[in-house]
Amino acid sequence: MPAGDGAQMLELTDRADEAASAIVARVAERVRAAELAGVTDVVPGIVTVTVQFDASDAAQAAERRRAVTEALQAALADAGSGDQAPTRPPVEIPVCYEPAYGPDLAEVAAVTGLSVEQVVRRHVGSAHRVLIMGFAPGFGYVGGLDPALGVPRRATPRARVEAGSVAIANGQTAIYPFASPGGWNLIGRTPLRMFDAAREPPSLLQAGDRIVFVPITGRVFEQMAAEQAAR
Repeated sequence: MPAGDGAQMLELTDRADEAASAIVARVAERVRAAELAGVTDVVPGIVTVTVQFDASDAAQAAERRRAVTEALQAALADAGSGDQAPTRPPVEIPVCYEPAYGPDLAEVAAVTGLSVEQVVRRHVGSAHRVLIMGFAPGFGYVGGLDPALGVPRRATPRARVEAGSVAIANGQTAIYPFASPGGWNLIGRTPLRMFDAAREPPSLLQAGDRIVFVPITGRVFEQMAAEQAAR
C-alpha cells in the first residue's frame, strides 16, 4: 500500500506476530540487496516493511513505486521458501542480574510468583529476537520472552534509567542504549555500548537479530565497563 508520495509499504498482518516479524527481516534484507534506483531507505517494522524512494517527477515516482512493489512481492515470495537459516550469528549480551544492577528483579519475582533465580533462568533461556528498532538510536524491542515473565510497565516511570539497563515489560525485553527516562522493569544491566556513533554499524543490534543473554557477576561487569570506557 502507498505510504505517502515517496514510500510503499508491505503489511503482512494487522496484528503483532513474531513469525511475521521474522519474515519482515528477511524481506527487508532482500530489498536492500536489490539496490533499486531511487530507494533512500528500507525500514522494517514488526509486521511491515516500508521502502522510501525519491523521484524528480510524477512519472518517475509511479515507475519507482511499481519497481518497489515488484521487489517487495518477489522478496516476500523468496522469504517464505528455501533455506531460512539466519544470516547473522546470535548477538551475545553479558548481563549482571545482581540487585545493584537489576533493582526491579525482586519485584518481578514477587509479581510472577517465581524466585529471583527462576526469573533469571527463564530470561536467559528465552528465545530472544529483535522485533524492531525504535524509541532511541540502538534501542531494540526484543520479542520471545518467556510468558511466565509477563509483567506490565511500571505504574510510575523513572526519570533516569542507566545506559545498558536490561528491562522487561508487556512480553518484551529492551536494553537502554543511553541514560534516559523509562518505565520498564529493570532486571539487569550490560556493560556493552548498544550504540556508538563512531562504530560501524553504530547500533549493536539490528531488526531480526537473535540475542543470547549471558549472566555475569558484578566484578566482571565492572571490568568490562572499564574496558569499554578505555576504548
